[in-house]
Amino acid sequence: MLAGLRMGREIDRLTLADVRDAPPGRHADGAGLYLCVAPGGGRSWLFVYRYQGRRPEIGFGPWPAVSMTEARAKAATARQALARNEDPRAVRIAPSAAPTFGAFATELIERLTPGWRSTKHAGQWTATLLTYAAPIWRLPIDQVATAHVLECLAPIWTTKPETANRVRGRIERVLSAARAAGHRTGDNPAVWRGHLSELMPERRQLSRGHFAAMPYADVPAFMRVLERLPAMAGLCLRFAILTAARSGEALGAEWSEIDREAAVWTVPAARMKEGRVHRVPLSGAACAILDHVAVLRVPDMPYVFPGEGYRRPLSNMAMDMLLRRRKLDITVHGFRSSFRDWAGDETTFAREIVEAALSHIVGDK
Repeated sequence: MLAGLRMGREIDRLTLADVRDAPPGRHADGAGLYLCVAPGGGRSWLFVYRYQGRRPEIGFGPWPAVSMTEARAKAATARQALARNEDPRAVRIAPSAAPTFGAFATELIERLTPGWRSTKHAGQWTATLLTYAAPIWRLPIDQVATAHVLECLAPIWTTKPETANRVRGRIERVLSAARAAGHRTGDNPAVWRGHLSELMPERRQLSRGHFAAMPYADVPAFMRVLERLPAMAGLCLRFAILTAARSGEALGAEWSEIDREAAVWTVPAARMKEGRVHRVPLSGAACAILDHVAVLRVPDMPYVFPGEGYRRPLSNMAMDMLLRRRKLDITVHGFRSSFRDWAGDETTFAREIVEAALSHIVGDK
């Protein structure tokens, strides 16, 4: 018996691991659906049922071209026909008028590409969806359900958590756009908070991209450590963490960019990676840091966090060296990842708002 079988269930017995690793033979998924594994390793789906004293069989196609979720959907339709005393072989399901997930995703990426800074981003979207959303690529987009999304994510959720999170977010974006285009109704099955979060294990906090990040739960304690460091590098790092800013943005901050009355830091387009103005609301803690460094300010010094001699901004290595001296295997940029993970897991802010706080360009203005 396959190790992954869920005993005591009449249907949906097989797991993805069972389907992938099953030995030659016929393996029951329940209520008439079987995975057939040929001696050469080929896999296909078969539905066996009783009708008018006979025991017909219907082939649903090979796996993985026909995913486990699709095969189960076909089996459910066949059982519904039997319940109406109809032969499933005679049932013709009207094709969906909606485009397939793959067709709509491709069209959406083409529409969003002009708004992205680099065409490389579009290629990354296409590559990840083609690879990891393969189970739903040819499925009509109005038929994509939670089970389909789980089938895409389950194989990589614990082994490739960062990739899995990107895939989930991109699937969510495509399905959201499909609803806006009138191709879907109802809730988005790829939403994490309050939906998939109840069905999947919590994602491990790893680095985002090439920047090692501190788990957001550890950041408050680390901030208390930084508060005991009087060095300018510690003040700048605290300010960067509180504002979710990039290193260069914080290091090059000038007093002319700070509106103390409105508590807003306006970073000019020339200093932003995206080449556009970025406005950052300043929290009370961030303003307190500004109050502290203002006392140390030398007349005519434009920089908020000056380096030695007060003639130029703090060195771009200052904050990195602070982390190295404390033997922390993280980067300053990684705190932006910590912020993103915290906002996604612990708050109800929309993804677009969180990305805007990070000054990321998103397709939906």
